[in-house]
Amino acid sequence: MKLLLLPWVLLLLATVPGPGRRPIAGAQESCSQRCGERHGLCSCHPTCWGLNTCCSDFRNYCLDVSPYSGSMMGGKDFAVQHLKWPNTNDGVICRFKDSIQTLGYVDLTGHVHCVSPLLYETGRIPFTISMDNGHSFPYKGTWLAAHPYKVSDLEKGQLVNETRWQYYGTSDVTGNLSLTWDTSVLPTSAVTIELWGYEETGMPYSENWTAQWSYLYPLATDVPNSGFFTFIPKPAPPNFQRWKVGALRIVSSKNYAGEKDVLAIWTNDHALAWHLGHDFRTDSVAWARAQCLAWEALEDKLPNFLKELPDCPCTLAQARADSGRFFTDYGCDIEHGSVCTYHPGAVHCVRSVQASPRYGSGQQCCYTKDGTQLLTADSTSGSTPDRGHDWGAPPYRTPPRVPGMSHWLYDVISFYYCCLWAPECPRYMRRRPSSDCRAYRPPRLASVFGDPHFVTFDGTGFSFSGRGEYVLLEAALTDLRVQGRAQPGRMPNGTQARGTGLTAVALQEGNSDILEVRLADGSRALEVLLNQEVLNFSEQSWMDLKGMFLSVASEDKASVMLSSGAGLEVTIQGPFLSVAILLPEKFLTHTKGLLGTLNNDPTDDFTLRDGQVLPRNASAQQVFEFGADWAVRTSLFTYDSRFLVDNFLNQDKHDVNFKPLFPNETGLSPSQAEEVARLCGGDPFCVLDVAATGSQGVGNATWAAHQMHQHRLRSLQPVVSCGWLAPPSNGFKEGLRYLVGSSVHFRCSSGYSMTGAETSICRADGTWSTPTPECQPGRSHAVLLGVIFGGLAVAALVAVVYVLVHRRRKGGSTWSSQP
Repeated sequence: MKLLLLPWVLLLLATVPGPGRRPIAGAQESCSQRCGERHGLCSCHPTCWGLNTCCSDFRNYCLDVSPYSGSMMGGKDFAVQHLKWPNTNDGVICRFKDSIQTLGYVDLTGHVHCVSPLLYETGRIPFTISMDNGHSFPYKGTWLAAHPYKVSDLEKGQLVNETRWQYYGTSDVTGNLSLTWDTSVLPTSAVTIELWGYEETGMPYSENWTAQWSYLYPLATDVPNSGFFTFIPKPAPPNFQRWKVGALRIVSSKNYAGEKDVLAIWTNDHALAWHLGHDFRTDSVAWARAQCLAWEALEDKLPNFLKELPDCPCTLAQARADSGRFFTDYGCDIEHGSVCTYHPGAVHCVRSVQASPRYGSGQQCCYTKDGTQLLTADSTSGSTPDRGHDWGAPPYRTPPRVPGMSHWLYDVISFYYCCLWAPECPRYMRRRPSSDCRAYRPPRLASVFGDPHFVTFDGTGFSFSGRGEYVLLEAALTDLRVQGRAQPGRMPNGTQARGTGLTAVALQEGNSDILEVRLADGSRALEVLLNQEVLNFSEQSWMDLKGMFLSVASEDKASVMLSSGAGLEVTIQGPFLSVAILLPEKFLTHTKGLLGTLNNDPTDDFTLRDGQVLPRNASAQQVFEFGADWAVRTSLFTYDSRFLVDNFLNQDKHDVNFKPLFPNETGLSPSQAEEVARLCGGDPFCVLDVAATGSQGVGNATWAAHQMHQHRLRSLQPVVSCGWLAPPSNGFKEGLRYLVGSSVHFRCSSGYSMTGAETSICRADGTWSTPTPECQPGRSHAVLLGVIFGGLAVAALVAVVYVLVHRRRKGGSTWSSQP
C-alpha cells in the first residue's frame, strides 16, 4: 500500500507552489533547463516573445539582466530583471562558463543579484544561477565582458594625472599621488585599496604559458568611502617588485585581503613606476636601460611574429575605408580629437581587427593629416606592430591572447623601458618596425542600396526589385553566406509601390554566430539580432562574437568584421537599408550570388545557379529572372513575428506575383522628367526610384548611397608604393612619403660630400629612380676648394723659388758649405 501511494506523494510534492516557477520533472511547459529550445508544448526560444508562444515561466528561467555588461576585470553587480525570490537567506551561486563561481544575493525587493568575476577574456559569457546552494543551476543568462578601455569611466577608479603615476620615481617626479572613484558604485562606509599585479609565466608559446592576476598588498585599509584617496608611494618590498604592470582595486573593508570576485572598482592597468624599488628611484635611467636590454634579449629568442601580419594600407583614406580588416585605434582617433599620446604627429591610427592566426599578434598603422603613413624607421611616432594584439584573440586566456594585458607586457611596458624611461628607443623600434604598404592590396567592394540597386564586385550595376529573400553573396572558400530580404515600399498616397528595398540582411561564415541587421518596426533605427535574439546596445557599442566583431556606432549604422577579413556595413538610407560588402583578394573566383563573380571580369556577373551566364546587356526582364534564380533555399533569417511567419517563412522565397516597375515603364511626363533630372543629376538608379515610389526623398537617398559607394571605391583604389628609402649615412633626407610620384631629397652633413643623385622619385613600377646616395668624408666643397687653392699656392711658390735660383746661377754666384 505504501508503495502504491509513493508516486502520488511525489507528484503532490512536485506541484507544490514555491518561489518563482519550479520545474516539474518531465514536463514541457517549463523553461527550466530548456532555454533556447523550441520544441514541446511551449517555446523557450528568444523568438517566442514576438510569436506569443513562450512558456509562462520563460522570463523566470531565461534571464534578462541589468546592467548587462562590465569590464572583464569583474566586480560588477547586476540584477536579474524578472526573477523574484521571497527568501533573502537562500544561497545564491552564480556560475560563469560552467567553472567560475561567485556568490550572489537577494536584495530587500526580492531581486536576485550576481557579481561578475575576474575574467581573462572579452565577449558574451554564459552564466547560470543556483538558488539552492549549488545543487541545481536551472536559470540561464548571458553576461557581456568588455575590454577595460571600452567601459565607462564612471565605472572605474581614476588615477589623477595618470602620467605622474607612470613616471613616479623618474627625474623630478615625486610627491603625492591621488585616486578618485564614484562612491555610488560601491555602497559601503569604509574601503580597502589594494594593488594587484599581472604577469604571464612559463615558456612563451608553450602549453605551460599562463596568465595570472595576483593580489599583492594593500595601499590602505578601512579608510572612509569618500571617493578620494591620496598617499606618498613607498618602494615595494623586494618580493613584489617583479610585477611591473598592474591595477588598483577598491573593495569594501568587510572583505578579507585579496578576496576574489567581490563587488569592486578597478582602475585602468598601468605601468607600476610608483611601486618600484630604491634602485629605480636612485637611477631610473640605468634601471630602465637594463630592463630594455633584457627585453631586447628575450625578443631575439622569440619567434618572428611580423611575417604573418597584414601590410598596412598606404593612405589614411584606404585605412578608413578598409573597415573589414582595420578598425580605429581608440588611442588615436581623428573623430575624437586625434589625441595620439604615443604617436605625436599622427592624426589617426588603425589596428588590424583580427589577431594573427599563429601568434595572436596585431598590426598598427598611423597616419599624418595629409594621409601619409608614419614609419618607425623615420620617427618614434611611427606605427608599431604588437606581439600581443590589444584586443586579444580566442582562446583568450592563453598568452599572448589576453585582451589588453598581453599587449601591455610585450609591447607597452617595454616602450616605457626603452623610450619613456631611458633613451634607448632605437632598440625598441628595430624590434617593432612599421609595415610599409608595398604588399597591401585593397579589398573589393560591392553595394546594394535603394530600390534595390546592385553594384557587383566587378563593377556591374543593375536593378532587381524582387519581393522575397535572396542570396547576395556566397563564398565556398570560407562558407560565407550573406542574404537580403526585400519588401515593397509605399507610395505617398499609402498604396504599395512597384519597387522594393532591403529591410533585413543576415550573414554567417563557417560556424560563426548568425547575425541579422534589420529595420526596426515603426522606427528609423536598426535592430541587430544575434542567433535570433535581439541585442541591446545601450551600454556597449562593440561586441566580440564567435567568428566576428560587431560595432554599432549609432542607431543607423552597424559594421561587421569577419574572421576571414571580409567586412559588411549596413546603414539606413531613406526607407531602406544600404549594404556595403568588402572582400579581400583571396576571395577572387570564389563568389556567386546577386553580387556577381569576383574575378575582374564583369561579363559573367549574371551567372545563374546552374552556371549559365546571361549577357552583360541582358534586358531588365532577364535580369529580373536572374535575381529570382537566387532566391534563398536555406534561410539565415529570424521569423519572430506573425507577419514574418506568414509573409516569408510560410511563403515562397521569391514572390512570383509581385510585378516591379521596369526602367522602360517609368512613363514620366516632360515636366516630371525635367524635375527628376535636376534632382538625380543623370543617376539612373535615382530616376528609377522616384518613378517607382513617387517620392523624391527616396530618389535623393538612393543618389546619396550611390555617391557613398563611389567615394569608397575611389578611396580603395590601389596605390603604388616604392617602400621606405633610407637616408644616406652621414646625411639626412627630406620627404617621408614613398608613394608613386613622391620625391625624396638628400643632403650630406657638414664635412661630407655627396656621391649620387640628390633626389629620388618613386616610379610607377614601384622602384626608386635612383638609390640612396653616399656621403663621403673630407670631400665637401669647402675642403675641395681648400685643396685646390692650396695646391695652386704650393705650385706658385715652387715656381718663384725656381726662378730665383735660375737667376742667381746666371749671375756667377756659387754655393759652398760652411766649415
